[in-house]
Amino acid sequence: MTRDRTQMFGAGLALLVLMLLVLVDVTIPAEYAILTALFGLAPLIACAVVPAGGTAVIASLAVLAAALSGSWNDTFGTPQENVRLINVVLVSAAAVTIAAVRVHRENRFVQVSQIAEVAQRAVMPVLPERAGHVAIAARYQSAAQGALVGGDLYDCYHADEHVRILVGDVRGKGITGVEQAARVTRAFRQSAPLRATLAEVAEEMDNYLAGFFGDEEFATALLVDVSDPGMLRLVSAGHPGPQLVCSSEARVLDLPIGRVFGLGLPAADSYVETRVPWSPGDRLLLYTDGLSEARDSQGDFFPVESLDAAVRLGSVERAVEQVVAAVRRYVPGGRLEDDLAVVVIGHLPEIASDSGRGAGDVASRVAQEHEPLNPSPLPI
Repeated sequence: MTRDRTQMFGAGLALLVLMLLVLVDVTIPAEYAILTALFGLAPLIACAVVPAGGTAVIASLAVLAAALSGSWNDTFGTPQENVRLINVVLVSAAAVTIAAVRVHRENRFVQVSQIAEVAQRAVMPVLPERAGHVAIAARYQSAAQGALVGGDLYDCYHADEHVRILVGDVRGKGITGVEQAARVTRAFRQSAPLRATLAEVAEEMDNYLAGFFGDEEFATALLVDVSDPGMLRLVSAGHPGPQLVCSSEARVLDLPIGRVFGLGLPAADSYVETRVPWSPGDRLLLYTDGLSEARDSQGDFFPVESLDAAVRLGSVERAVEQVVAAVRRYVPGGRLEDDLAVVVIGHLPEIASDSGRGAGDVASRVAQEHEPLNPSPLPI
């Protein structure tokens, strides 16, 4: 329900309650009961969703009805009637004040959310659509309703020597999560261009972040190097393993789990680089635990292995959209309980150089990039 519809519903409900109370008060004998004091319920209902101006109008109607009730109850000017009228006036004034305070807080929340969203977008860069021989697409979905705020992150470093991708998850949400996510991204950008192996990148990132994270703060991360067209290189820092989708099979990679970033543990707990062959047409799905730990109404975890059809579907951009749609269908009400970051990397077919490539080659490459590897129904 939109905000305007909610306000209209609240105002309509308040007026309906006021009308029913007046009708009952007019109908029943004054000797049995006088309901004038209850007229203040109408502005109290309105103040929950209606702005201060609308609440004031409903409050004025309630006070007017309370003043007129003395005529049909034959109690006009009596001490009891005056007390009832004062009660409605005070309750109505309180309702208008509550509505004004509520609106002020809502506006402040919108401002803070906008600031947080700008900060999040600064931390969460737009990944290149293509880097070297791979196509890349990403999507971030915050669990915070109506705001793009959280501690999940992704980034990409690409140059002639290396194409390296990071997906991570910082413990914590809100502004604190954004702040620590920015540090993880900064650590990656400092190390990715300079270190020969992903294990060295991870080691340097951990050493850097240990100086900033508190005792109960840490970050998980998955580092992927796709510089070699025939080989994936991966390092996990306590992060869920990615799903590799080939033309004939799909599997979640079981990687050695290195220590999470930021704890400052001894160097003996080193990171292990895993190498996995991959070929043109293969795709790699990277994600945070907002996907792997999503639960249905029975409490069962989301089956990541069921996403092979979604990852194969169309372009990498469409694959990302289908993955997010699948997890939303899985959780109750489509509401995520944790932030979610999804990245799909597609191994592009080898193409000729620009000088020797004709229009037919370009059309063939575009078709290959946007056609599914093995079309099949999406999981429900």
